[in-house]
Amino acid sequence: MKIEQYISQLLYRYQCVTVPGFGAFLTEIQSAKLDENTNSFYPPKKLVSFNPYIKNNDGLLANHLSKEEKINYEVAISVIQTEVENWRKSIHEFGQLTFKNIGGFSLNSENNLVFVPAEQVNYLKESFGLSTFVSPTVKREEYKEIVEELEEKAPIVFTPEKRRNYSFLKYAAIVLLSVGVSGAIGYKVYQNYEQEIAQQTLLVEQNVQKKVNQKIQEATFFIESPLPSVTLTIPSEKMPYHVVAGAFSIESNADNLVERLLKLGYNAKRIAPNKFGLNPVLYGSYSSYSEAYKAMKEIQQADNPKAWLLIEEF
Repeated sequence: MKIEQYISQLLYRYQCVTVPGFGAFLTEIQSAKLDENTNSFYPPKKLVSFNPYIKNNDGLLANHLSKEEKINYEVAISVIQTEVENWRKSIHEFGQLTFKNIGGFSLNSENNLVFVPAEQVNYLKESFGLSTFVSPTVKREEYKEIVEELEEKAPIVFTPEKRRNYSFLKYAAIVLLSVGVSGAIGYKVYQNYEQEIAQQTLLVEQNVQKKVNQKIQEATFFIESPLPSVTLTIPSEKMPYHVVAGAFSIESNADNLVERLLKLGYNAKRIAPNKFGLNPVLYGSYSSYSEAYKAMKEIQQADNPKAWLLIEEF
């Protein structure tokens, strides 16, 4: 059974997809970028890398395989182990291994795995429909030179002005000048009258404003029924990464383990039964993968070597 397609499906949804006994595929978001040398525009994308040191089973791939193939969880674990053995055999025999839409593996001179991600698939869902494109260079300077050349070659033609006899206009100008002088004198009288009215209005407004300010200073304000206080609810932080202590078909066994872990100082709890009817018990939940992974390693050394990671939002 080829499990590369299921790894590819999970890379769209999760930051880390671990293949037990082989390694983990990690994703990191890269912003959109522009290559000025080639005028190429690249959309945002998820860069895929590989870490051969993360090999512990976090249950993500096995649960997904069990759901898609409709097989038991233990059978899914066995399928993954068999596939990993085939991968290792192919790498040692042929020196390379390729996963469709994910990338390829090869061995370097020190016999270490080297991973090269595939470029044709973008695992960032928000960039769906966006592709790389090349924009032609805008040649503004060349257009400017063409316009300047045309301006130099364009002929300039002067048209002589034809004069007419406008002697009758001087008499009309004398009449307009007389009307203008009389109008200016009348406007000056009206303007003086308007200024006097504006001054009187300003005095009245200042007197009224003074009395209003005096009343405000003498007044006393109080609130008989204050408004109730407002309570703001801050949404809780998501913690999708969990360290699992075990899963039990009998609820009392799960409750006994939770009680023991609480006495040891862990934030233990029992969550709802999974689709297999088992009652998982958690050491604790964390907001980031690195924090959960660190806690799991400490728990494996201090209390339970079989503790594993579960990535799921409740």
